[in-house]
This record gives sequence, structure tokens and C-alpha cells, in this order.
Amino acid sequence: MIRLLAIVALLFVAALGVTWLAERPGELTLLWQGYQVRTSLMVAALAVVILIAAIALVGAIVRAVVRTPHAFGNFLGARRRDRGYRALTRGLVAVGGGDVRAARRAAQEAQSLLGREPLALLLSAQAAQLAGDGAAARASFESLSAKAETRLLGLHGLFIEARRQGEEAAAHHFAEEAARLAPKTAWAGHALFDFQTRHGNWQGALATLAANAEAKIVEREHARRHRAVLDTARALDLEAGEPEEARALALEAHKLAPELVPAATVAARLFARAGEYRRAARIIESTWKIAPHPELAETFVALRPGDSPHDRLTRAKKLAAFHANSNEGAMAVARAAIDAHEWQQARDALGGVMRANPTERVCLLMAEIEAGEHGDQIRARSWLTRALAAPRDPSWTADGQVFEHWAPVSPISGRLDAFEWRVVADRLPTRLAFEIEPSPPAASEAAVRPAVADGPPAAATLPSAAGRRGEETRLPLAVEGGGTGGARPMARAPDDPGPDNDENLPLFYPSRPA
Repeated sequence: MIRLLAIVALLFVAALGVTWLAERPGELTLLWQGYQVRTSLMVAALAVVILIAAIALVGAIVRAVVRTPHAFGNFLGARRRDRGYRALTRGLVAVGGGDVRAARRAAQEAQSLLGREPLALLLSAQAAQLAGDGAAARASFESLSAKAETRLLGLHGLFIEARRQGEEAAAHHFAEEAARLAPKTAWAGHALFDFQTRHGNWQGALATLAANAEAKIVEREHARRHRAVLDTARALDLEAGEPEEARALALEAHKLAPELVPAATVAARLFARAGEYRRAARIIESTWKIAPHPELAETFVALRPGDSPHDRLTRAKKLAAFHANSNEGAMAVARAAIDAHEWQQARDALGGVMRANPTERVCLLMAEIEAGEHGDQIRARSWLTRALAAPRDPSWTADGQVFEHWAPVSPISGRLDAFEWRVVADRLPTRLAFEIEPSPPAASEAAVRPAVADGPPAAATLPSAAGRRGEETRLPLAVEGGGTGGARPMARAPDDPGPDNDENLPLFYPSRPA
């Protein structure tokens, strides 16, 4: 619209000029080389206009002649580029569809038509990847990484190829270079962080995590949690040699993630080692209120090394009171009561848990109570048998596997913060180790029954229900059966009525061979 108005204005000015000249006639005389030319002013103006138009026309013709070879070359180049881009389109479609032969053929055509264009190199690399030709793919990505505008793309491709070939050092180098070149690149930040955590480079991982958080590659809550896990890992590494620094790291991890049980336990241990028992207790109590855990109870009860078993029982009761109706609190009190030989208190602590479906640890604790209080090996074996079919207790799991201890990184996948405290339904039940002395080939039932009264020839290993490492309780077993038929724990002989209060305890009667 503006251009149209400008043209109309120019025409209007020209018309005014012509009208002005027509109203003011005159003559124009030109003397040149002895010649005299006399004409009117209007004719002279028209001649000047015609001369200018002729000069412009000649100039256009000359320019067209001069530019013809270049224009013809541009025409041919445009056709070549069009063919090359059509080949690129076919190649990308073939790569997406998984057609290896069509992809490689299109890549060769595109590269021959377009040369070392980035898209042609990318198609060649993808076609080589689809065909499993790692060397050709690396060559294409190296060509891309040599150019400044496609360097990041080339590094990404080289990183993927290095990961495929299992060359972790090379993959780490490419990720580090990409992170340095473009700090806000998500794949580089994540790859560098994963590599550092898998290899235990906690300080480097903390620096990368801070850079990723600043670039908003990771969410703030995830960054806090990962930082807490990394601080806990460093505290565990420094716990033996540099307790002061480890204590500061563990305390920071506890503040970042109060629900993180390993951070609370290592912080409490380090403060207790420094003699700050109250502060250690507060740390355990704050985490216990969020997530009761047997490791917290074990650490809390053992904060003071010189405490008597009754003092530890008092501490266990105090901890259990911070989370009422918690099964972990009840089992912690029962464990401390068993160590203090307060059998009735142990039974009372497990009373609420027993009204529900008791878990494996509860059954093992009850077996230990029966064996320790009255020496009732039959009831103890019954609880051991019941533990085999009882619901599983929570345990440390990572990537579908069960582990005895927590770790900052999964040993299977190398993922940070992969450990969870949960119940694994398909976990194998607790195994009882039987140590059976050889019995006579024709052992009769009468020969077996006195073994319960006079002392058993065999024993079963009862794992400690409190999760104490390296401790076990030995329970005698009566053996039924002889020869090579195998040994089974026998709960009670069929003609033995047992104590009067046994009706409240489900018993296990092993089947007898025919």
C-alpha cells in the first residue's frame, strides 16, 4: 500500500513538472564543434528522458550478458540442491522405517549432491548406525564435530557411539566436552553426572549437580535429594579417617533430606563418637518421626557404648513413643527387652503386632523369646516354621534385588539413589540352617522322643530378629526320620499335649513318612 502511494505521488509530481514546462515555453540552443542545435525546452526534456532510458536499457542488456554464466550455474545448482534435499527426505523416512538399504543409498546420493552439508553427514551417520557400521558413524560424527556450528551434534553422536561400544572413558570425554561447550545441554549434564556417581567421584558429581541445577536441567527437589545422597556417600567414606568433615557432611545431608535414614544414622554415630549424645539423639528422633526404621532404632539404642541392657531398653521405649503404634517401635522395644532378659516386656511389646498378621521378624523374635525364657524348644521351632511362611519385612532393594545394606549407587545399574526400603513379595524366605548328626538307619519314634528331654543331637541356627550383624542363636532340634530320608524340625510329638496355654499358638505338625 505504501509503495502504491509512492508511485502515485511520483506520477503526480511528474505531471506537475510537465504542466509547468508546457505553460512556460522557451528555446534551448546548443553549440558544439561548430554545430548549432536549437530546439524547444519541452523537446529537449523529452530527449533527455529518452537518452536516460536508452542508457538504462543498454546497461541491463550488458549486465544480463555478463551474469548469464553465473545465473545458469545457479539454476543447475538449485536443481542439484533440490535433488539432494529430496534424497535427504527419502533417507530420513527410510531411517525412521528401518530400511537399511534405502537409507544408505539415499545417504550416498545426498552426500554426492550436497557434499559435506551437515544434514547429509547426519543422514550418513544415522544410516551407518542403522546398519551397525560404527566406524562409518564415528567418521560422520567426527566431521560434524569439526565444524563450530555442528560441534554439539557431533559430540552427541560420538557419545552415543562410545556408549554402544562400551568405551566409558571416551563417552565421559565427549560428555564433558559438550557440557563445557553448552552448559545447559541436558544430555551432557545428565551423562556427566551419571558417570561421576557410578565411579564414586562424589565431589565432581556435586559440582555437576550444582551446574545442572543452575541450568535448570534438574528440578529443585531432585537436586536437594541427590545432594543429600552425595553428602551421605562422602560422609561414609570419610567416617573412619576424617570424622569432623564427615560429621559436617552428614549433618548437611540430614538437613537437606530428613527422611534419608542413612544420613541420620551416620550423623548420629559421628556425633555420639564426639560425645554429643543429645544432638545425636535429636537427629535420630527427627528422622524416626518421619520414617521409623530398624537401623535408626539400632543406632539410637547403642548411642552410649557403656549403657546396660536395661538402660538400652529404656532408650528403646523412649524412641518408640515418638511414633505410636509403629511396628518398628514395638520390635525395637522387644529386641532391647530380649537383650535385657525382660521376657514379659518383650511379649507385651509384640502383643499389638501379634494381633495382626505377624511378619518374619516378629516370628523370629517370638522364637527367641520362647527359647530364652522357658527353654521351650518346641515352641521356638514352631515360630521358626511359621517365619518361613510369614509376610516379608521391608528390606533395602535396588533394581529388583535385595541388599543387606544401603548404598548411594545401585551396583546393578549404577543409578544414584536407587535404594528403597520396601517389601519385596517374591523375596526368598528366611532359610534355617540345620546341622544334623547322622542317625541310625532304623531310628524308631521311641528313640527320637527322648532327644527332646535329654538334650538334642542337632541344632538349628536362628537368625537374630533385630538385624544384628554376625549374631545368631542356637536352638536344639529333635529329628524325625532316619537314614538318608532327610531331617525336618518336629514341633511336637502327636501324643505330647504340651503346656496348658499352647492353644493360643499355632503349631506346625510335620507329616510323617508312610
